[in-house]
Amino acid sequence: MKIILFPIAVLTGSLAFAQTQAVKDTVKGNTKEIEAVAIVAKKPTVESKVDRTVFNVANSAIVAGNTTWDVLRMTPLVSIDNNDAVKAEGQTVTVYINDRKSVFTGKELKEYLKTIPADNLLKIEVITSPSSRYETSGSVINIVLKKRDDEGMKGSISLNNRQSTKNSQYTNFNLNYHKKGFTQTFIGSYGNNTYVQKGAKNIRSYDKSNKDSDIEYETVTKSENPSLSSTSEFELNDKNNVGLILEYFQSRSLSLSETNSTEYKNGGFFDSYLQTQNEDGFYRNLGTNVFYKYYDKEKNRILDVNLGTNYSGNDSDQLINKTTLKNGIKEVGVTSNNQMRNYYLKVDYTQPLGKSGGTIEVGAKTEFNNHAIPNTLYGYSVINEDLDYKGLSTNDKFHYEDNITSVYANYSKTFFKKLETRIGLRYEYTDLRVRQDVAGTERKDGYGTFLPNLLIKYSFSDKYDVSLTYNRSIWRPWYSEFNPFVTPSIDGTYSRGNMDLNPNPNDRLYLKFGILKKYFISARYMHTNQDYWTTFATENGRNVFLPGNFNGKVEKYYLFANTNQNFLKNKLNVNVGFGWYYIDNKDFNEKNQIGGKSYINYWGGSANVSYSNLFNKNINISAWMEIANQNNGNSYANNTNVFHNISVTKLFPKTQMEASLQLMNIFKRPYADNTTYSQVGTFRDYQKWDWYGVAVTFVKRFGNQKVKENTKTDVEKNAGGAK
Repeated sequence: MKIILFPIAVLTGSLAFAQTQAVKDTVKGNTKEIEAVAIVAKKPTVESKVDRTVFNVANSAIVAGNTTWDVLRMTPLVSIDNNDAVKAEGQTVTVYINDRKSVFTGKELKEYLKTIPADNLLKIEVITSPSSRYETSGSVINIVLKKRDDEGMKGSISLNNRQSTKNSQYTNFNLNYHKKGFTQTFIGSYGNNTYVQKGAKNIRSYDKSNKDSDIEYETVTKSENPSLSSTSEFELNDKNNVGLILEYFQSRSLSLSETNSTEYKNGGFFDSYLQTQNEDGFYRNLGTNVFYKYYDKEKNRILDVNLGTNYSGNDSDQLINKTTLKNGIKEVGVTSNNQMRNYYLKVDYTQPLGKSGGTIEVGAKTEFNNHAIPNTLYGYSVINEDLDYKGLSTNDKFHYEDNITSVYANYSKTFFKKLETRIGLRYEYTDLRVRQDVAGTERKDGYGTFLPNLLIKYSFSDKYDVSLTYNRSIWRPWYSEFNPFVTPSIDGTYSRGNMDLNPNPNDRLYLKFGILKKYFISARYMHTNQDYWTTFATENGRNVFLPGNFNGKVEKYYLFANTNQNFLKNKLNVNVGFGWYYIDNKDFNEKNQIGGKSYINYWGGSANVSYSNLFNKNINISAWMEIANQNNGNSYANNTNVFHNISVTKLFPKTQMEASLQLMNIFKRPYADNTTYSQVGTFRDYQKWDWYGVAVTFVKRFGNQKVKENTKTDVEKNAGGAK
């Protein structure tokens, strides 16, 4: 920790010295150069609003040399675990891009956001108390991209080379044309990446099998990721806009894994094996969205209509060779061809309500999903019914279909200029069907849910305020988590889904104090009576991991303090946040007979430091650090990670070029070390991440780079009452 904190402290001190030196240069009369890089008024890097924290990254040093995924990692309140699950304040989130719900989750979301250069970012909104407008399981992260609508052609191209364990390259182009009422934007990218992940697993069973395992593995993955998106927008007049968005993303990956394992039974040596696995994967996604927007600025009336489709396909072929001490060579292959189809229609309308000063917002959405996952096992060990694979289904096709219909209403009003209020109610009805063709298993279900929310903010003065929000939300299982087909994993274990998974409702209460517009103290309480998390079981002698339902009360408490400060004529920006988490799992553990900790408490926090125009030489510097734990349901962290990132960018205004150097986790490489508790044993997982090293980026821009802030109503801008 001291090793990491020391260079950041030195950096901050150096920045202060640099500003002092710049002031001396000014006194000496070096005015011409200063005028060329004059500082203009700009938004603070981090804004804390009543229902969200806004990370304004446009024109910030933090975007240099990074992708949107990298900046998301460095966003206050956000953390990303070793499975690439994005969380806010320790809770799973729903990700939106330009107020459109993303179809990506997990590793697909990671790969997609890596195709969007951070230079395209306007801001990232972490909405901890979303209104009823959002279809979410908890918090929302809304990634807002820049909107360029100045006349003519403009754009940029960037080249990035990143050195971690292996070398990776990335390039991107951004082309924008605006003429009168027509705007056309093209964004394209290509990445050639190589990642290395090392890990170990320790499985300790306390069921009747008395079988334990120690596993070590290493995976090298090479991927090629091209993408292309097009946004066409036409202003019919000053109130009516229509547009079309087309997105294509593709990923071709090749991975090689090697696993060593030693197995024990009744405390003594039982067997050992060496396993290699080759995997060839091909993923592609095509999304379309046709939209119409009516916006009457004088009467504050907004109508949004969105009609869209999303198609995703994921083909993979894995070949596993396993050499055991007792039984020699075994071979098994797994092929799958996931097909996901999504269709939706969404309508939102906002307007002031009479002369009361209030605003009403209503909307509805209907969505259809039709997904299919065919799986096949092959190889001579499967054909000959080898003991390891005896009893496994060799092929099956899993189907998931649902229709989710929702309606909502929000009402916002400010009383005597000090009390802001918002009350909302969302109703969702889900009709789902899951089935397997060969096994013949099937489940049909339908349920409706009311999801209320409330927001109250009272301003004692322009410097002091307090706000209270309440949200009820529901987390639904992802479609692939229902698939019960058993497949081998890279670490020598097996995995499958669970057709009996249930949704998880929860309630959250959030209290926030604002002091002097710079200091914020917040407290959150979350309660749920059921949940589902990863568990494992011994099935026919196999260690199988699967999601499982868990009944039992869980209560989570959270205290957080945050400040955002500007120094040295707004050149130096510092944002620091620190939180304390306390989780009561006692009832949950007792009802599920889990031998985990009844009470968990831990600290976490982050700091962002950026300095603009060092020595008045168009040099920007930024540093970021996060202290994070990986506690997650019935999985508890055995370590505290300290992530850090330092970048230096040199701007060349005359040629519209920039060059940046980025250092990632150079003082300590991050890793994950978690223990998962279940009814039949414990599972400890250690993973060494490949997110470290050095990166160099060159950017060339052309044309007018001015950016327009997205237009929103007063309620949306000030209270965060809608989008």
